[in-house]
Amino acid sequence: MARETYTVPIEGDRPEINIETVVFATDFSTCSENAGNYARLLADHFSARLLVTHAFLLTQAAMEVEMGRHKLSRQREDLEAQLIRRAQVLSSADHTAEPVLLEGNPHQVIPALAEKHAPALIVLGTHGAGVVEHELIGSVAEKILRSTRWPCLTVGPQTPTTSTTTLPFRRILYATDLTPAAARAAVYALTFAEAAACDLDVLNVIPENSPEEPFRAADLEKHYKHALDQIVPQHVSEFCNPHTVVKTGRAYDRIIGHIEENKIDLLVLGIRKTSYLGLEMRTSGAFRLIADAPCPVLTITG
Repeated sequence: MARETYTVPIEGDRPEINIETVVFATDFSTCSENAGNYARLLADHFSARLLVTHAFLLTQAAMEVEMGRHKLSRQREDLEAQLIRRAQVLSSADHTAEPVLLEGNPHQVIPALAEKHAPALIVLGTHGAGVVEHELIGSVAEKILRSTRWPCLTVGPQTPTTSTTTLPFRRILYATDLTPAAARAAVYALTFAEAAACDLDVLNVIPENSPEEPFRAADLEKHYKHALDQIVPQHVSEFCNPHTVVKTGRAYDRIIGHIEENKIDLLVLGIRKTSYLGLEMRTSGAFRLIADAPCPVLTITG
């Protein structure tokens, strides 16, 4: 039996999302610099406030200085200076980026900052998929994604550097497993497609073990192709060129393959714990995909 499918919850004639604040979390790395450029472009497009933030924990020595001498530690002063410089780089005559230094665990204080200035979009850079880098991704980005209800745009090391003045999206991929969480992400995919006036691909991957008998594969593909067609409202063709695609296999392989073959500029994912895609996305699969994707990944959890 095919799993239950859901259509996209869009009201009115156009998809619409509300972003008042873009929270750019930086660790001052090269990946973070590229993520900052995307944060700036998104803040400009949505006329949103841009907060440039860094979360840190005081070293023991710095803690003793601030407690005993009642003065700022060198650690805090250096981080504040770096953050101010980064905010200045991302500022323009029309849009001033605001530096916000946060003390605490990143996965706690960054979502809290986004919640304080909601509705928000969090932007952060990720590193490679090696052992050390995966620990960084798992301990920071993954926890941030799990701790916030707001969408997160992650920019990995394979993402091309952007220095344009407009959103650099020519083709967007919305990967869906047809669950309610994925349906919520569709609104973001459609809104970004309209904002950039670009093509939109809608992809559903059928797990290899779904059809118990080979002759059912064609029927399943027809079923999900029809479900994908229902996701894309008729008026979407007025501002983008939508394509619906059904593939069979491992979600990671099919998504990465589609991105590379079709020169995708933005991947949009809606995930939850109980979906097959969500289960793969929750642990190493999610952050392997984020780290390996040659484009930014917009994740909406539900």
